[in-house]
Amino acid sequence: MPISLSNIVTTLPTEETWGPPTTTDTLVNGVPYAPYSKGDKLGRMADWTTEGKDREGRGGRQQYNRNYRDQQVYGAGTSSLFAVQVAEDESSFSVVDNTRTQKTRIFGRGGTRGFQGRGRGGRDQRGGRGNYQNARVGGRGGQQGYGYDQRGGRGRGGRRFGWKDYDKPQRNRDSSVNIKPDWTMLEEIDFARLLKLNLDTSAGEDIDSYGFLYYYDRTYDKPPVKNTERKLNVVDLAAYNVTTSSDPIIQELADKDEATIFATDNILSMLMCAPRSVYSWDLIITRQGNKIFLDKRDGASLDMVSVNENAADAPLEASEGNKDSINFPGALALEATFINHNFTNQVVMESETARLDMAHENPFYNPSEETEPLASKAYKYRRFDLSLEKDEDPLHLIVRTEIDAVVKNNISGDDQLLTLKALNEFDHKAQGSGGALDWRTKLWSQRGAVVATEMKNNSCKLARWTTQAILAKADVMKLGFVSRINPKTPNHHVILGVMGYDPRKFAEQMNLNLANGWGIVRTIVDMVRGMKDGRYVLVKDPNKPLLRLYEVPMGTFEEGEDGEEDGTQAEGGEDEEQM
Repeated sequence: MPISLSNIVTTLPTEETWGPPTTTDTLVNGVPYAPYSKGDKLGRMADWTTEGKDREGRGGRQQYNRNYRDQQVYGAGTSSLFAVQVAEDESSFSVVDNTRTQKTRIFGRGGTRGFQGRGRGGRDQRGGRGNYQNARVGGRGGQQGYGYDQRGGRGRGGRRFGWKDYDKPQRNRDSSVNIKPDWTMLEEIDFARLLKLNLDTSAGEDIDSYGFLYYYDRTYDKPPVKNTERKLNVVDLAAYNVTTSSDPIIQELADKDEATIFATDNILSMLMCAPRSVYSWDLIITRQGNKIFLDKRDGASLDMVSVNENAADAPLEASEGNKDSINFPGALALEATFINHNFTNQVVMESETARLDMAHENPFYNPSEETEPLASKAYKYRRFDLSLEKDEDPLHLIVRTEIDAVVKNNISGDDQLLTLKALNEFDHKAQGSGGALDWRTKLWSQRGAVVATEMKNNSCKLARWTTQAILAKADVMKLGFVSRINPKTPNHHVILGVMGYDPRKFAEQMNLNLANGWGIVRTIVDMVRGMKDGRYVLVKDPNKPLLRLYEVPMGTFEEGEDGEEDGTQAEGGEDEEQM
């Protein structure tokens, strides 16, 4: 009998869906069934050696054994299907005692917990020792602490850079200035964008010069004889660090329309080296008509000399567990600023007859009011062209640069202009030293390694100093190496040596690109030129690699306001314009 279409329609199910029936039953003939997919790895049906993965192996490293690294038990991801509901009175019952006993001493190849063995993971074997704090059992890997290998290597018994770094708590630093509710954020620029900028400029031209220079004492260039180290003395001389808007010479140049942008080398170098910075800092940008002034706050962190800012394990704050108060970032910055001021004044030969006078006298010194003599310092006002081909009007920048001393060339006898800076060592064994070598024993025998370590740990500081020397068109940049007489006493120091470098060659060694710095300056200036007249603050985020531009009320940071209310320093401490 042929099947009619009406019979087929009547036999169709009346439900909304059709096909094989769906079921939630996970039993097949009374046996639990685990779903299987091609992505599952077939291993053991039952693994009785699971506890062995957590045991401390021969090397004392708590990790998976190599045999179990890429294996898993079949059905491990769906174990809930086989879970059996046990009675409440059986919840604490166990057939085998799985509690692990505390092992007080484990003698083996690599030493003990709390004691150091003589094995391959011994205290001073091959890779140097680790840190005793949070140490695990020695083994072949040595003491696996959270400290760095003192020699900076990746020896078999040493601490490798990057190991367990993911497990470190994130540092939360404070901003250099308090962000107020009435500030409006206009731009946010990450460092990745800044690193792609580039602007080629000329070497600049001199406009005028002020002040005078003493001659540098060449005896500091010689390696010190044993037990004859020179102590760093406190030299009371008047030195000035005046911001851009308070400089009378810059005000005169602005009135004459000599340029559009005005800044000091201290401020401009920070902006040009911004991608290297880690600590928070801030700049004040004021637009008045077609003029733009780059300023700093009084007592700002910009005036402080940071220490090991770029180290892999930078100095910790008290809130981060540092119990050594003399090695806080703020205390180290204040110490480094004090060292730089006195070092610059000590290594020159004071003589009223043998000195180099500039065209004009120091514009900030008033003999009738000052009781201290004037320090050796020359101010050169230089102009740079930041114009682009598409610009209708030229865009010039005037910067006040500083020169610290002068020296006679050994061959030609001509005067060479110097900048004097000092690197300081606080304690090469302390936390935050960044794997630095002992300067007293290695400075002259391995000075290349010492300088390379400083380039790594103080990349931002050295880049700023090099930029300032190039902006001032200095012939030589002298770097002094100053260390504490006693690592536990931050008030007494000795000068271990002085080395001289060509600023341009030194910039090549540390991969410093001034064209990138000029590109950053031009980008920030273009942002402000596109805004209305007023005051703006550029702030480096304390915890992220980015800059933020805020619009602030015109009266912000004016004299007479409460300094604690307007801004605070991330590194702490106070900087004086006159030390």
